[in-house]
Amino acid sequence: MRSLDCFIVKPLGGKRYNNTEDIDGKEFILSSSQEDHTVTNREAIVVGLPLRNYDGPISVGDTVVVHHNMFRIYYDIKGRERSSSNHIIEDLYTLEQDMTYLYKSPGGDWKSPAPYCFVEPISKSTDSKLESTGSYEDLWGILVYKNKEQEELNSGDLVSFRPDSEYEFKINGKRLYRMRTNSICLINESKY
Repeated sequence: MRSLDCFIVKPLGGKRYNNTEDIDGKEFILSSSQEDHTVTNREAIVVGLPLRNYDGPISVGDTVVVHHNMFRIYYDIKGRERSSSNHIIEDLYTLEQDMTYLYKSPGGDWKSPAPYCFVEPISKSTDSKLESTGSYEDLWGILVYKNKEQEELNSGDLVSFRPDSEYEFKINGKRLYRMRTNSICLINESKY
């Protein structure tokens, strides 16, 4: 199955939500709400490429990071349970090209397609136990995944970004902000 202008994807691991965590061998439910966007699965496997208007690097079998509403279940105005408008059948979904934030081939590293990049916030605390409190330096971070529009930048560069441009993701267990290329406004070329 292929779409004219969209990827066809299925949720990684066949799960719409990542709402459980294994702690000391016991599974804990982090959220029981289907409407909680913070625990929706944001990783998908590409099963079909767009038929037209696509000549990018993503291939069938690659893993992609997607928008939080892709697999989310919601309730309509009459209280009926609904899937997102991207749902096709069973576990297949359409994915617009501009809603693909990161991709990687099996065994490869994450890469960010233009116009997106990912920045790791800088913790205000030097104590790693306090990092989870969410106390981060305002508008500064470390560039982790750059895109082809950012040739003059390097991963590891200290960058400043525009207010309200960050959108939080958890990638490989790290808190990262997804933002657009034009949201990066300053660079300190020394490694942080």
